[in-house]
Amino acid sequence: MKTTRVSFLIIMLIAVVLFTSCLDAFKTKSTLEFIHPDLHTEYTTKTKSRGVGSVKKMSLTDSISNTLAKKGALIYKTSCVSCHKLTDQRRVGPGWAGITNNRRPEWILNMIINTDEMLNLDEAAIMQLEDCLTRMPSQNLNLEESRSVLEFMRKNDLKQVHSKDGAVE
Repeated sequence: MKTTRVSFLIIMLIAVVLFTSCLDAFKTKSTLEFIHPDLHTEYTTKTKSRGVGSVKKMSLTDSISNTLAKKGALIYKTSCVSCHKLTDQRRVGPGWAGITNNRRPEWILNMIINTDEMLNLDEAAIMQLEDCLTRMPSQNLNLEESRSVLEFMRKNDLKQVHSKDGAVE
């Protein structure tokens, strides 16, 4: 009888410990998810750099192509969402909110198409790599696919920060 009671108490104690350890899963996550406070860098400085790679000049129209943006959204969902949020919060890589206001379109396209060159030679990309500590893998996208992602970013910037293309000015 005594051993049954002791066994029951031990089982209850284990159950309580397990239950309380699972409560952390229900807590809301910090907005600085995956960011070490000593490493966080502010990316709001506008850069006139066009980056390193094959894209030297990109002219944008004021209007956003919904066709391209839809293709870009699909690419984002299949290739980018695991590392990038559409807000200014970081996952593995930086969040995308405001990106077209802080980076020229050529820089964005070169980062997508020529990832390794950018991470080795472009000052802004190197700073992001030092901050994020994870190298962006090449997604093997061509210029048309990358242009679709850029159009999706422009549309996202209108939704998130209510302006786009500020780095072009």
